[in-house]
Amino acid sequence: MKRELLRANKVVGIARLDAFVNAAPDRYVPLTDDALRFAAELWAQSRRAGRPTADPAALDIDVLLAAQALRIGGAPVIATTNQKHLSQFVSAHLWTEIAPSMFSRR
Repeated sequence: MKRELLRANKVVGIARLDAFVNAAPDRYVPLTDDALRFAAELWAQSRRAGRPTADPAALDIDVLLAAQALRIGGAPVIATTNQKHLSQFVSAHLWTEIAPSMFSRR
């Protein structure tokens, strides 16, 4: 999201996103080396199965996101507009259809 705001030079949107993130620094889990290695495994698995999630040369954010969610543990639910790719790995639902009750604070 931020990359598109930066590309389009949406100064107000960038400020709003930064304020949202800074309001609760624990909203995000740092991407770890372990999650990156696991993402490589997921990437290879999806390609072997004939279900790639991105162009071979692309930064495949779908597998990075799935690996990160799976490494956190529990039963992750990803809010997305891209259910097709993410649902190979984790529970993925349209963000507009997710009830707030599906989320709980850890």
